[in-house]
Amino acid sequence: MSVSTSIQVAPDEDVNPRRAELADLMKRFAPQNGIHPTAIKALSLIRSDELSDALHIVHKPGLCVIIEGRKEVRLADECYVYDPLNYLVVSVSLPLAGQVIEASPERPYLCIRLDIDPAQICRLIADASPIAVPPRKTGRGLFLDRIDTPLLDAMLRLLRLLDSPDDIAALAPLAQQEIFYRLLRGAQGQRLHEIAIPDTQAHRISRAIEWLNTHYAEPLSIDNLAQMINLSPSALHHRFKAVTAMSPLQYQKQLRLQEARRLLLAESGDVSSVGYKMGYESPSQFSREYSRLFGASPSKDIARLRAQALQTESF
Repeated sequence: MSVSTSIQVAPDEDVNPRRAELADLMKRFAPQNGIHPTAIKALSLIRSDELSDALHIVHKPGLCVIIEGRKEVRLADECYVYDPLNYLVVSVSLPLAGQVIEASPERPYLCIRLDIDPAQICRLIADASPIAVPPRKTGRGLFLDRIDTPLLDAMLRLLRLLDSPDDIAALAPLAQQEIFYRLLRGAQGQRLHEIAIPDTQAHRISRAIEWLNTHYAEPLSIDNLAQMINLSPSALHHRFKAVTAMSPLQYQKQLRLQEARRLLLAESGDVSSVGYKMGYESPSQFSREYSRLFGASPSKDIARLRAQALQTESF
């Protein structure tokens, strides 16, 4: 069943000046379309002056804050839409499809992305213990929430450091630590807390996810995977689906198809050989599942992507 979640922000006089400053910083350090790395290793700035097609990626743990524009994110059959000054947290690696649905040259889509290191979250919990994490029934490894003023201030301090690069080494870790602290103290903090703490079921599921991200082309034994993370096969299936909206086999399929698409686009590989490399037993099975995910057969999809790339290069 398809699930749709959206969050919208009402005008806030206290927030608007901060938002304007963030937008100004982003437009200066991300002057054109694309993903812009920064001098702060974990921080990237994303800009789009136009609407986009759905981009399929395996999204690593991270915090994304939209400053302008709107984006739709799909996880399996679930749809999440978020607007300015809302944030999205991905707490485990997830195969997502993201699409910019509101942007223009006058008001480009602007998004801040900050990588989340679960080990850093774990150290923060240990150093700052006890952190009053709101109790909440855990769910997906992805959630939306509205940014509050303390978190927004911490984000603004982090981006201001781009104008003073000599201060980054000393001050960026402090700003990042505050940002993660604010996330832990937020209404959804329990989700990050459980992923970071060893021996919780959520942490064990994150270990299974990372194993699949490394071994997606190999045959998958649910019994062996469950034994590796010290869960029963039924508990693995139940908890894995609660976090990812997919079974382990469905998750593996998404990884295989995304890697197959990358190989076909980057290496001009033969469709059949790429399908076999990704563990498919027949070209027809590979083509059928590829079409179901990407909306076209491998050959048609790759031809469309290459044509789009040529059009982009012509401007």
